[in-house]
Amino acid sequence: MGKLKTKKGIAKRFKLTKKGKVKYYHCGKSHLNSSKKSSRIRKLRRPDIIGERKTRQFLKSMLPYG
Repeated sequence: MGKLKTKKGIAKRFKLTKKGKVKYYHCGKSHLNSSKKSSRIRKLRRPDIIGERKTRQFLKSMLPYG
């Protein structure tokens, strides 16, 4: 069997942690920030973990080599 291909759009947006969780960074923090509250921008800075099991399985299938 040949090599599996990684979906490059998914690889740019999501990363796998050491324990196999899917990490991503929030969108909406690059421009038009003057109208957003500073607490909201601060929350957008932190990475987040995908919680839903089905979504996590789907994303892991798109990232076969982690």
